Amino acid sequence: MTTRTDDAAPARPVSLGGPLIRFRVAAYATGVALLGLVVEMLLQYVFRVELPQFVKLIPMVHGGLYLIYLLLAVDLAIKARWSMKGTLLVLIAGCIPFFSFVMERKVTHKVQAGAKL
Repeated sequence: MTTRTDDAAPARPVSLGGPLIRFRVAAYATGVALLGLVVEMLLQYVFRVELPQFVKLIPMVHGGLYLIYLLLAVDLAIKARWSMKGTLLVLIAGCIPFFSFVMERKVTHKVQAGAKL
């Protein structure tokens, strides 16, 4: 049995508006949580400040937000057809202070321009 390709409907372009917005929110949230974690670690280990118990939740908050960031970045990478190298750079960005903010801007400009990462 053969299939005809000339009658097939053309593939619809994937809208990246929703995945991009979700990625941007996750990138900012992960970046802010990571900065909070850095401040908490500096206060606790460098300046030997005794912190309240609720401040010690920051590592868990960052970890949870980072997992969400990873999932949303992979979702956007699949839909935007990023290269493996670009995808890995974006995934690592959530672990380096300030880098998630920089990468979010780069990703936003590339996706809005229709370019691959």
